[in-house]
Amino acid sequence: MKRHFSGSTSLDGGSIFNSPDGLWFDADSRLWIQTDMSESIVNTRPWEQFGNNAMLAADPVNNVIRRFLVGPIGQEITGVVTTPDQKTMFVNVQHPGATTSPEAFAAGQLVSHWPHDGALYPRSATLVISREDGGVIGS
Repeated sequence: MKRHFSGSTSLDGGSIFNSPDGLWFDADSRLWIQTDMSESIVNTRPWEQFGNNAMLAADPVNNVIRRFLVGPIGQEITGVVTTPDQKTMFVNVQHPGATTSPEAFAAGQLVSHWPHDGALYPRSATLVISREDGGVIGS
């Protein structure tokens, strides 16, 4: 069965995106879109409407694109895969806080401390995601 997005509905704050970088199809044909807008322009005019880099799911069954997650300041979402039953997803968050200037870094004024607010330096990490009801991710 061949499906396509008709374009009959406009993208909004929950689905608009810029700079698609990582693309991956899951076993149910959902297209996972990871964005990588440059740290030098993210959240600045005219790109501020897109927010931080994010991951969206384009669902060919429901004909919608939905924002799935938004990363912390100064990062990119990269790499995605699920377990064969699609009930656990792994997603990488790379270089959070990369928008910190050298001067701010030297002064200890980092723009992010992700993934722990109490830690001095932000760190890249792999997210392990599952649904509260144990269902298939993205369904």
